[in-house]
Amino acid sequence: MVSLQKDCKHVCGGFLISDRFVMTAAHCKKPNKNLTAVVGMHDLKKRRRGSDRIRVESYHKHPDFNNNTMQNDIMLLKLKKKVKQNKNVKIISIPTQEGDIKPDSVCSVAGWGRLSLEKGKNNNTHLMEADVKIMNNTECKNKWKDKYSASQMMCVYGHGGSCNGDSGGPLVCGDTAVGVTSFGDPKACNSRELPEVYTKISAYLPWIRSIIANVK
Repeated sequence: MVSLQKDCKHVCGGFLISDRFVMTAAHCKKPNKNLTAVVGMHDLKKRRRGSDRIRVESYHKHPDFNNNTMQNDIMLLKLKKKVKQNKNVKIISIPTQEGDIKPDSVCSVAGWGRLSLEKGKNNNTHLMEADVKIMNNTECKNKWKDKYSASQMMCVYGHGGSCNGDSGGPLVCGDTAVGVTSFGDPKACNSRELPEVYTKISAYLPWIRSIIANVK
């Protein structure tokens, strides 16, 4: 897990897919605002051994990212230096081929985002994790209508899940990151009416490979 920070404040999650690249959501990068990647942290208030702050060398938003529809909400960050792996810093695998995860599979999401949208419940500084289940594509399409693209997105349901500040973090099934936290109900976290939506990583494998291979 990577905490993406601006002016030392957590703004989004991300995750290491190689020793130089972090995957996150495209909407996490605002114009003229640079991000710093913080690796190896659990409590953002307590620096721990093996953690590191690394500047981002280059930003690679998906060329077809649309900030209004949130389609293609995926971005790769190339870091200024290689990340040293240790017991708190590891690379996570991503899918090797395109495909859907079976509905009702139990997966997990993680992040430093808010625990609730209620006033006074501020961002949480501890890394939290919650189990979620993959929602059937048809059910998700029925809820989100035209905003949902089954070929590029996936939905989950459960008691816990993503909230503000969790954007860009991974949806993990087994030991593979399969989704990037993208958007949800603006009025409530983990709403059953408008479930959390994730960018489906397996739909972007050729683009991901080309960025990693071609960025010098």
